[in-house]
Amino acid sequence: MKADSKHQPFLTDVKELRRRARQHIEDGAVTSTYRADSDTVGKILNEALATEIVCVLRYKRHYFMAQGLEAKSVADEFLTHANEEQGHADQIADRITQLNGEPNLNPEGMLTRAHSEYVEGKTLLDMIREDLVAERVAIESYSEMIRYVADKDPTTRRMLETILAKEEEHAQDMQDLLSRYGAGGNGHRR
Repeated sequence: MKADSKHQPFLTDVKELRRRARQHIEDGAVTSTYRADSDTVGKILNEALATEIVCVLRYKRHYFMAQGLEAKSVADEFLTHANEEQGHADQIADRITQLNGEPNLNPEGMLTRAHSEYVEGKTLLDMIREDLVAERVAIESYSEMIRYVADKDPTTRRMLETILAKEEEHAQDMQDLLSRYGAGGNGHRR
């Protein structure tokens, strides 16, 4: 089959790929074909990292503070979510370093970098509601980040899409708990 002269070949010449791979080797995974603004991607990923850490802390508090007749199963859900949010934070921090950035884990300013809030909640229902609100914030934030990186950084986009899917699942979990305990549940502390 004859190659169409109007279209570039699918793959760059192997010798050219090898030559480019040797250039700027100190940049690691960030090659000359990286099309996103790595500073901006690093900034939004550090905001996502702060958001995940705040979510871990809120879910952990809710896990330890959940009390009442139905508290055990809800607390277990809080702990599962805290652990999954920690996994997201680890993925994001790893990606920041792959992009030659530094994960900002400094507790000072964490709440101003985070998109979600740290709201403790007094009752079990308050905690569920606050976690649902935070998940909805995360869904909006990750959706915007995905639109921003689009095809300029497919690795970051795929990571964000995976995290977004889990955040949507978390929101559904919180909605289910709210439906279950909001109408007939006691929502009281032990």
